[in-house]
Amino acid sequence: MDRRSFIKASSAGLACVGLDGLSSAAARRPNFIVVLCDDLGYGDIRTTGGRVIKTPHLDRMAQEGTVLTDFYAAANLCTPSRAALLTGRYAVRTGLGYGVIMPGETRGLAQSEITIAEALKPEYATALIGKWHLGQVPPGWPPTAHGFDLFYGIPYSHDMLPLALYDIHGSDPPVKENVDLPKLQQQLYARAERFIEDNRARPFYLELALTAPHLPNYPHAPFEGESAAGAYGDVVEEIDSIMGRLLAKVKALGLEHDTLVLFTSDNGPWYEGSSGALRDRKGGAGYDGGYRVPFVAWQPGTIPAGHRVNSIAMGIDFLPTLSHMAGKPLPAGVVLDGVDITPVLTQGAASPHDELVLFDNEDVVAIRTQRWKYVAEDYYRGKRYNIEERGYPQLYDMQADVSENYSTAARHPDVLAEMKARLNKARQAFAGLKSKDIPEIFKKLGYTAPRQD
Repeated sequence: MDRRSFIKASSAGLACVGLDGLSSAAARRPNFIVVLCDDLGYGDIRTTGGRVIKTPHLDRMAQEGTVLTDFYAAANLCTPSRAALLTGRYAVRTGLGYGVIMPGETRGLAQSEITIAEALKPEYATALIGKWHLGQVPPGWPPTAHGFDLFYGIPYSHDMLPLALYDIHGSDPPVKENVDLPKLQQQLYARAERFIEDNRARPFYLELALTAPHLPNYPHAPFEGESAAGAYGDVVEEIDSIMGRLLAKVKALGLEHDTLVLFTSDNGPWYEGSSGALRDRKGGAGYDGGYRVPFVAWQPGTIPAGHRVNSIAMGIDFLPTLSHMAGKPLPAGVVLDGVDITPVLTQGAASPHDELVLFDNEDVVAIRTQRWKYVAEDYYRGKRYNIEERGYPQLYDMQADVSENYSTAARHPDVLAEMKARLNKARQAFAGLKSKDIPEIFKKLGYTAPRQD
């Protein structure tokens, strides 16, 4: 089913859709705000173990909400992670599983993909404010071609050129502005706040995709020089301040009981930042530091206060979860990898996932179950290689060794066999979806990619 058919069918079927046992006319659909940071590490905020950077507002959000300690971004890089979050599908299914989209590329999110914004239409006002990075030429661009009523932000990371700030409403011609990088996060928040105020009387979905703390860091003047963690810490403390303002605004508008706020990151930290006790970082193969990220959920009266839940979950779960909470059907005829984690958020329930698949580019490199983690690939001296072929199978008990420092393969041969079987099954399942070759621009940059059949 294509996008337009899906939206039409969703609208026609509203009379049949109940909201927690109430008719759609009688119940208020919840608002959704997803705050997606860029390269924020697991150890960068106190809620998930940080000790250097001050994050009092996120601490309070966690005290008033629920933290998922074992939450994974869907990829270890930006573009595939964002594609998976918006579609509920591992990025290899979308054609955006390799690397990140570079300036000058023609790749983009396909028109056939259904995003969260589209799945929530027509009842929801929708906006993406901040970083897109899912294509900068039509038809993958602009985001308003993918169900968003409003886009205010930049097409890719703020270290890529040429860079402009776009203001796009529906089918109106885009307005381009110069980017003032030290003020950018404040500009993005101000536009997000305006969107919330403008749509306070109806359900809305907002993705506030901050462009920080991706390097290079550009602290806003009031935060510059304030953190013991240098410019990176200054920017994270600015993000924390923005979260404080956001939650205060939601409360001031009387929307706190009707609004689910989710705070997370697209992947782990790059050259700076902390992955905490986790091994590796952004772009690494297999180990958690590149994938496992902060996650805090907040909605007083719906999300329990002060809970920490270790049930495994991933960015692919956003679309099915928000669709369920909104009383909306899942996209028909679409293979989803994500699942509804509402019971995890509202009750601390066990994960509905039997496993999570971790990709490096389009290759399956690790498998995570609730207790176990099997890592098959790692980087060494600039090249990715198969660890097991070197005679060192990497099986980790995640209840005992969150840092993935000590393999238990020799002690649990039965578990090792099961996890290897899971990984091989996943490789077989996704092999036919992989690109035939790497994007041409990466060849020009000298990249090569090991391929697995």
